[in-house]
This record gives sequence, C-alpha cells and structure tokens, in this order.
Amino acid sequence: MLQLKQISKTFSKGTPNEHRALQQVNLTLKDGDFVTVVGSNGAGKSTLFNVICGNFFPDVGTVSIDGKDITWMPEHKRASFIGRVFQDPMRGTAPNLTIEENLALAYSRSKRGPLHFALNKKDSAFFRESLARYDMGLENRMDTKVGLLSGGQRQVVTLLMCTLVPPKLLLLDEHTAALDPATSEKIMAITNEIVSQHHLTTMMITHNLNAALQTGNRTIMMDRGQLILDIHDKERETMSLNDLLELYSSKSNQALDNDRMLLT
Repeated sequence: MLQLKQISKTFSKGTPNEHRALQQVNLTLKDGDFVTVVGSNGAGKSTLFNVICGNFFPDVGTVSIDGKDITWMPEHKRASFIGRVFQDPMRGTAPNLTIEENLALAYSRSKRGPLHFALNKKDSAFFRESLARYDMGLENRMDTKVGLLSGGQRQVVTLLMCTLVPPKLLLLDEHTAALDPATSEKIMAITNEIVSQHHLTTMMITHNLNAALQTGNRTIMMDRGQLILDIHDKERETMSLNDLLELYSSKSNQALDNDRMLLT
C-alpha cells in the first residue's frame, strides 16, 4: 500500500550544520497495517512523515501509494488521500471557525475538491452523528469555535476531520503527547475505534514504548535517520519493554537515552 524505497534527506548539505536526517530508508506497509514508530529525538521520525506528506521532497528515493509514484506530488494534492494529526491540538484546524464549519471544510475538500465549501442539513446531521459516537458532548456544541475547546476535544475534531472521508493513509504525529494521561487514554481509544472502523492503514509516532508495543500490529524503531528495527507478528506479541531496549542497544551500539521516552 505504502512503499518507501531508498529514501534519503540531508539538510544544510555542504555546510558545517549538515544533518543527514534520513539515510536509505526502505519501508513497505500493507493495507490495514497499524505501525507504531519509536526512536530518540532526532532519529528521523517526523522527517519521515514530512517526506510522506510532501512537506519537502527527498534527495533520493521514491514514495509510492497503491503503486502510484507520488514522490514529487505537491503536499496539497496528497492531502486528499493522506490524513495527519499533529501533537499540537491547534494544528490542522481553523480555531476561529466553529466545529461544524471545520468539519464541513474538511468534508467538502475531500469529497468535492479544494474550492468547494458548503453546509447543508444532510451533512450537519452526519457530522453530529459522527461526533456523538465518541461520547464527548461535541455533537451539542457544533456552533462553538474550535479555539475554545480543550486539547482532547480539539484532537477528536481533528481526527474526525481527517477520517470523515477515510484516507488511504493516516499519520498520527505524537497526537496524544500534549494531553493529560486520562485524556490521552480516551483519545487513543477513539483512535483505535476509528482505525478499526475504516480499516485504515496507519502510522503513529509515540514516545510511549509500552503503547508502541500494545497498539497496532507492527513497531518500527528509527535511529540517526535509519530504520533499525521492524518488529511484528509473534516476535512483537511476546516482546517485553526490556527486550525492546536490549534489541535497540544491540542494533545501535548505544543505550536508549531520551528524557521524553516513557516506559509505562
């Protein structure tokens, strides 16, 4: 479904600040895969997402979805089939627009193209019904501006905006990291429900190693721009946190040292 071949990206090439963010990354996702992505700060996780989304192009390598080469496709065109939820609950929404207006904008763009925006009774009922599934009371606050919502409420709206029309690929960029533990757990439950409901191919960056092993069906680990671990099937099912840390150390020749990395 998603295929990355020999993806490399270097910033500030030829200067004292040269940084090799990605180094010959090869990755293939099957339809319906839910892959968690872990690694220390600077490992290349967000850079990988940015290349997939088209925020910038790789120096070498190809990005394909469903067999179609999208390596040089502009970001705004990829947005019609790639959904992304960021750590910051304010990104991906228009804070001065209401919940209903944000949902209508996302829905119209996915269904009718970027220049169409409309609100009608049928769509409004669909938005309310979709929000009501997640038991956060948002279906009764359709006229509330998104900027006035809590972080967890905004993330639910953003998730729904990305999946009202199911994308080919959903990217979750530490989307629960800015939330308190109880809200984070709630958002993850909603995330799993949405992914399961639509059978979405999904990648999720997380610093919670326990969640990385328990969520989805596959875990990959990055280090210094390279994909060093790809764990799935029975190996993943029986792997403990200590096993993961030891495997990381053996592959990278260093201990996993990151203040943001959570082990529980």
